[in-house]
Amino acid sequence: MKKKLSEDVRDQIEELIAFGELPPGRHLDETELAERFSVSRTPIREALNQLATAGLVEIRSRRGAVVVTLSAQELVEMFEVMGEFEGMCGRLAARRMTPEEQKLLQQVHAKCESAVANGGDPDQYYQLNDEFHGVIYAGSHNTFLQEQAWALRRRLRPYRRLQLRVRGRISSSFGEHGQIVEAIVSGNADKANQLLRDHVMIQGQRFADLIANLPLINGTQH
Repeated sequence: MKKKLSEDVRDQIEELIAFGELPPGRHLDETELAERFSVSRTPIREALNQLATAGLVEIRSRRGAVVVTLSAQELVEMFEVMGEFEGMCGRLAARRMTPEEQKLLQQVHAKCESAVANGGDPDQYYQLNDEFHGVIYAGSHNTFLQEQAWALRRRLRPYRRLQLRVRGRISSSFGEHGQIVEAIVSGNADKANQLLRDHVMIQGQRFADLIANLPLINGTQH
């Protein structure tokens, strides 16, 4: 029961990190968090340890737990790996997805279209975007790859969310999704691989935009 409680707290803290309420560099006080979630410090401590294992939190001697801050170089390296994971998932999904899974991918894509048509709220689209990529991960029919892709995706959540706040990124992301769906459904594994790698990679102007907006995620808006 205690483990289940700590996992629930962990998920809630992870959401606060992802949506910028606990920005990179923020000290995570166990007592404050215990009061916030109306629990004892034990599940808080366990949750922070789990988040540290996932790479979202760093446990420092004398300072305690701190939300991890990634440098520009670390971001580039992690997005490079994420691009490879995404490409592999896309390639395998194009070969292995069942007709039912293909239909689900098209349905989630349609939900993304509705979100864009309704004004393109970044938080709503962000959640649907995760759902879209999750269908592709599952469609790879490779459990290990799926787990690794999700782990890195979770670690990059605050930064991926920030990307969607760059002007025009939601509409371009949706357009890229359409090409990805077409490649996967038609069984074009090589094209699906390339499209997903390009979709995730942060190069050129996209990288410049992300770096320019990093002060927002590093807490200067709080």
